[in-house]
Amino acid sequence: MTTKILKVGFDLDGVILYNPARVIRPIIAQVKKNFLQKKQLSFYYPKTKLEKYFWRVFHKSSIFIAPGFEEIINLTKNKKIQSYIVTARFNYLEQGFQQWLQKSQAKKYFHGCFHNVDDMQPHLFKEKMIKQLGLDIYVEDNWDIVQYLQKKFPQKKIYWIYNFCDRNNIYNNKFPNLKQVNKKIKSLI
Repeated sequence: MTTKILKVGFDLDGVILYNPARVIRPIIAQVKKNFLQKKQLSFYYPKTKLEKYFWRVFHKSSIFIAPGFEEIINLTKNKKIQSYIVTARFNYLEQGFQQWLQKSQAKKYFHGCFHNVDDMQPHLFKEKMIKQLGLDIYVEDNWDIVQYLQKKFPQKKIYWIYNFCDRNNIYNNKFPNLKQVNKKIKSLI
């Protein structure tokens, strides 16, 4: 009897990479909803050179590889999962993306590493990649994207790594960190 190998996608910033600045995301989301009257999910795309510069600097807040990354490598090497990195980092952030792939040696172990080369809205890019790759599980740290993906894929497991500010949101598949996500994945194998 053969067991199906789970296809698991991981976001980069806030999931594979520890990013302490992500704690401000719930605050920004609340401001958008309350003051900008944003009802439809959308993310800002920097247009000017100065804006892009500040976004590059902000993405440098992903300061190190998250604890639990080695376990993903082990699960992949032992053919327990097929692992993918799917990040919505816009195309102008490719250099930083490639640097992290090199530093983590992700290309050596992961079945694919994808970033948002066409500058799609992040949630739409991730939706597209989950379909394209046939992922069984996707691990995300952005609460708005988690909610969107769970509605689009009720049959799939969308795992959410929450942060301090949004820890009280009710969600069945929420985890405090990547290590806890890995425990859950291992329980499914």
